[in-house]
Amino acid sequence: MPKPEDTACQINPDDLIRHQWVSVAAYFRAEASGFEPGKNLDNWLEAEIEYIEFQIQGFLQCAQEDGGMSIVSLQKLAQSIGVAHAGKFSSELELIRKIQKATRHRSCFRTLYQQPCEEPESECPWRAECQKICAVWYR
Repeated sequence: MPKPEDTACQINPDDLIRHQWVSVAAYFRAEASGFEPGKNLDNWLEAEIEYIEFQIQGFLQCAQEDGGMSIVSLQKLAQSIGVAHAGKFSSELELIRKIQKATRHRSCFRTLYQQPCEEPESECPWRAECQKICAVWYR
């Protein structure tokens, strides 16, 4: 007979934090629009996008202050925004492309080093990191 702790639902603390953050943000979005009927899902999805962008910006700021990205920190970022099996990836390139895909950006990181980036600067949080790598290629 299985022990109760073996059958208990395992909740990831990161998922709990994400859910709480998104639910509060979605509530404030709903409140700002006067609790307009039929907008619950839109409010939730917009809050999720906001959370993901917040996570990425925080990660990139820390990476810049720390002198670069690490696989472990990218894996944590990917996991926090919902990339499945983030821990199994061992390449920065692969992880960033998975993060781009999860955030509905073109997964183009480090693909077109001979051509200018087509992604609008305001829409790509990875642009500066990508440009650093491309600058090395041009030398």
